[in-house]
Amino acid sequence: MSVLQRNNVRVIGDGPDTMVFAHGFGCDQNMWRLIAPSFAESHRVVLFDLVGSGKSDLAAYDFDKYSSLQGYADDVLEVIDATSADKPVIFVGHSVSAMIGLLAGIKSPERIDAHVMVGPSPCYINDGDYVGGFSRADIESLLETMEGNYLGWASNMAPAIMGSTQQPELAVELTNSFCRTDPEIATHFARVTFLSDNRADVPKLAAPTLILQCHDDLIAPVSVGEYLQRELPNGTLRLIQNVGHCPHLSSPGACADAMVEFIAALDT
Repeated sequence: MSVLQRNNVRVIGDGPDTMVFAHGFGCDQNMWRLIAPSFAESHRVVLFDLVGSGKSDLAAYDFDKYSSLQGYADDVLEVIDATSADKPVIFVGHSVSAMIGLLAGIKSPERIDAHVMVGPSPCYINDGDYVGGFSRADIESLLETMEGNYLGWASNMAPAIMGSTQQPELAVELTNSFCRTDPEIATHFARVTFLSDNRADVPKLAAPTLILQCHDDLIAPVSVGEYLQRELPNGTLRLIQNVGHCPHLSSPGACADAMVEFIAALDT
């Protein structure tokens, strides 16, 4: 099976530069629908599903390969090579995909010119002066609940993760997206995600990076965005007035505006 089929790759737009959009845990490429089309007016936009998510080839899910985020990062580089071999891309990653993009950018810096990280976190667990938002006991309890009753966890947690109480339809959408994901794959991916620690990798990413953080995010608090701005050699933090972890759905205009400004600055 080709990379394009494996990752359910879709390309829209025909601009001179390419943007690659990567979704977060329990989601798929459809989560970019409120932002990606506007960039397709000026860019070539590549959308895809992480293996194990959306309409990707579930048979390609290898529990050993995806026991670390590097497995997904290697897939990202294959998607870029299959769609944008002629020049580097701008990589837009939501949540865990921000770190997947970071690992891809470190491994092959010549393939990614710049990064946009939406709600990123290099480590979810508090550690000394580092505030990731959760204690280790919190994370272990979360993972235990997921492994015992994934659908129940999804129904309870998705509204809290989305956070946009004035747009209840978005919480329903996220719940449905979580519930469509194979529970065995989802719980494995969750364990890899929430126990990951990429803090040592952050200073290795030299490319210009926009950090888009919400002012109130259950999953990635503002302290994480501030940490990334300090540790990234070329990072810029933009706070969005938004409650929740998915501003590309609940505040797409603010996200797009910040991205447009960042991309424009790359050319100056």
